[in-house]
Amino acid sequence: MVDDSAYVRKVVGQMLSRSPFIDVVGIARNGVEALELVEELKPDVVTCDLNMPLMDGVGFVSAQMARRPLPIIIISIAAGAGAQVLSALEAGAIDFVQKPTTLATDKLLEMSDDLIEKVKVAARAPMRRPALAQVTEPLPPIVAKAAGRVDIVVMGISTGGPQGLKVVIPQLPSDFPVPIAIVMHMPLGYTEMYARTLDQIAALSVIEVQRTEELRPGVVYLAPAGRHLSFHRRGSSVESRLNVQPLNTPHRPSVDVLFQSAAEVFDKRVLGVIMTGMGSDGRDGSAWIKARGGEILTESEESCVVYGMPRSVVEAGLSDGVFPLELMAKAIMERI
Repeated sequence: MVDDSAYVRKVVGQMLSRSPFIDVVGIARNGVEALELVEELKPDVVTCDLNMPLMDGVGFVSAQMARRPLPIIIISIAAGAGAQVLSALEAGAIDFVQKPTTLATDKLLEMSDDLIEKVKVAARAPMRRPALAQVTEPLPPIVAKAAGRVDIVVMGISTGGPQGLKVVIPQLPSDFPVPIAIVMHMPLGYTEMYARTLDQIAALSVIEVQRTEELRPGVVYLAPAGRHLSFHRRGSSVESRLNVQPLNTPHRPSVDVLFQSAAEVFDKRVLGVIMTGMGSDGRDGSAWIKARGGEILTESEESCVVYGMPRSVVEAGLSDGVFPLELMAKAIMERI
């Protein structure tokens, strides 16, 4: 554990100790101490604060990933750290957990179950240097003539998503002929900022959906945290819709809700893409797309940060093609 607050170190240690599968082997107060302890203790996972003296969380993640890739989970403050969190994820952090408060109160215990689950998943994750670091030069947009087989591309992604989308989306050309809708599991307050950062490096327009609007070709629609994204046909056009229902999904927004709605509105003219992430969100939605005659692509295990969501689709026999991260944009272009 890396945190400059003695209270947070105590509470997080108590949280993790609830699990019989987790041992806290070391504690550091800043990034400099953490680099030394990681080298000495060789932990399976590191939890790390963002704001610390001497070396902050982003600096530690960057330095550690350059030395030896290691699953690092950022524990961020409750608000105002969006840019830092995204920087840490780009540097190679595997995931993050949001503190319910910045104060030394028992409300910190509210993140206990989420933190334990993410630590256990991170310990099993195959680690490599961040996807962006592996691409020494920006990959050029792909030039390919669309065959007109698809009216929409829908994508589902979770752990490792911020890094993965920054490899795939910028490769798609500005004249991409259909809209793209994406569900990425992120806490409230981060999706709008992420959409802006992705928009800056992509030829396509990338926006966080904030209201009902007509879908347009060449626009990437990112579902906002906390609300499901679905579609509604109005005459010859299709509109985006946001809703908190259904309430019984493990995630909101849900990949399953997005994919099912796409299948119902666009029938067989849907291409679904499932990328890195824990759990099985997207499996049932993929079944809806396949039942209507659409196609599903999944990210290969070797390029996933966590091979959970794609695995669930592949094992259900729903994947029509498996591709590593750097080839996913090309695979999409070949099928539209």
